[in-house]
Amino acid sequence: MNKPAPVPTAVNTPTRFVEVKGRRLAYRELGQGVPIILCLRFRGILDSWDPAFLDALAAHHRVITFDYSGLGQSTGTPSYVRTSLAQDAVDLADALGLERFIIGGWSLGGIAAQVVTRLHPERVIKIILIGTTPPGKVRMPAKPIFYERALKPENDLDDEVVLFFHPESQKSRAAAVASHNRIAARTTDTSPAIPINTVLKMLAESKGDDVFVDDSGYRDFLKTTTIPILVISGDQEIVFPVENWFDLTPQTKSVHLMVFPQMGHGPQHEAPQVCADLIASFIKNR
Repeated sequence: MNKPAPVPTAVNTPTRFVEVKGRRLAYRELGQGVPIILCLRFRGILDSWDPAFLDALAAHHRVITFDYSGLGQSTGTPSYVRTSLAQDAVDLADALGLERFIIGGWSLGGIAAQVVTRLHPERVIKIILIGTTPPGKVRMPAKPIFYERALKPENDLDDEVVLFFHPESQKSRAAAVASHNRIAARTTDTSPAIPINTVLKMLAESKGDDVFVDDSGYRDFLKTTTIPILVISGDQEIVFPVENWFDLTPQTKSVHLMVFPQMGHGPQHEAPQVCADLIASFIKNR
């Protein structure tokens, strides 16, 4: 008797590829329903997402993750210029025949998602922003420890605890170990880590473009757009302090801000089911 095919999950779903504009973009997808394209964080690859979060989100949606050009399993010229990151997401949507979609992003990917929406508002249904920054001048910068850990040649579990969780919380540290183990469960068909020399080169070429400088009316767009926007952040965020959203949100028409207590830069990894449920409710009801 033939064994039934395994149920697709984030741990076993295959990497697929599209050829677009002379490069190959690697992507994975799970689930059915309204498409959600998720953009990656700084130094992120396909395997940087917590499988539990993707699986929970895919219960009701078509979830699409991808490697940026020249990174992970994608080919092309690597770049951290935010318009290039946004173009990757749009080109992937075009290649998959997605006229309209929900755009989401974590950290640097949240900046890319906002650029996608600013440039192509007619195509974006809703926006999901996790652990990211609003555009323009902010009063609270990243904490120095972020740069100390994020720019190490390789990051270990302790770095992950500091970068994405809340080290002073025993519960958060335990969640970091659990998330780390879930990510490590995928052992084949994985994306290679980004070498630190590539990271430093991209940062130099972007000339600080990882900071969301408001050079194209991004902040005014965020204030005036009626596209529903969900911002998810931890109150112990060390990269993009949530207080910067407090300054802007009252001036907007459609930004919904959810702050998780005693969590850091990766609330969707610490509380994957809760975050997925929140996103699903926002998509369904707003």
